[in-house]
Amino acid sequence: MLSKEPSAVQGLAAGSGASPALKASALIVLGSIFAAALVGYGLVAFHLSLGRNAIVAAAVVLILIFALVVNGLHHHGFERFGFANAVTAVRAALVSMVGAIIFFPGAMQHGETTVWALVVLVLVALALDGVDGHLARRYGYESDLGARFNMEVDALLILCLSTAALLFGKAGPWVLLIGLMRYGFVLAQYIVPRLKSPLPPSFRRKLVCVVQVAVMCLVLLPGMVPPVSSWLSAIALLLLSYSFAVDSLNLLRRGEAGR
Repeated sequence: MLSKEPSAVQGLAAGSGASPALKASALIVLGSIFAAALVGYGLVAFHLSLGRNAIVAAAVVLILIFALVVNGLHHHGFERFGFANAVTAVRAALVSMVGAIIFFPGAMQHGETTVWALVVLVLVALALDGVDGHLARRYGYESDLGARFNMEVDALLILCLSTAALLFGKAGPWVLLIGLMRYGFVLAQYIVPRLKSPLPPSFRRKLVCVVQVAVMCLVLLPGMVPPVSSWLSAIALLLLSYSFAVDSLNLLRRGEAGR
């Protein structure tokens, strides 16, 4: 059972949304991370000759992510934003920079330097992926907001990496299915409402996510070229398809049983 603070629980029960204390806590944390991220974006952009537009793009993406988080604070249920969500926010900043590097061609002038910069940023984001969950459990701050925040950052990272695999010539256009599958699942929920039901925690789901990021990183390394990079990407796609198929079938069967 989560040890939520009474005032936050009462606010949720009354439908009043996030408490002022939670909003203030979130804005302070997210604002600080955003300010630090701007400095980091500037350094990376200068080193890779990305230009001002890349910084602006990364900042805009991060603002949008943080705006969605603030809008969803009523799903948190605590008086403080928490260390776990702060770590996830740092991951969001890293992923936003990864996207800017991939989509702005100026970085490609640096060849291997760009690839290694991508790999380092992704590995740091991947390492922090386990930290936020641990902190949430350690301090009793597990929430629907934190779980969704973490999942969407993972999804965005995988989309960026699959796009990089295509743009860097590591695999064909089909590799985008790896990054688009999560968003396709969300769209399918509007067609088949039973897919909206919550899923229980799954080690298999977490493992497949880590495998996707790890394989995509490996595929992007210098010297990793087709057909090897294509085969590795195909294996990752098959694993991800299997994971989504298992979850979808379970949700559909649960819906049938509930009729």
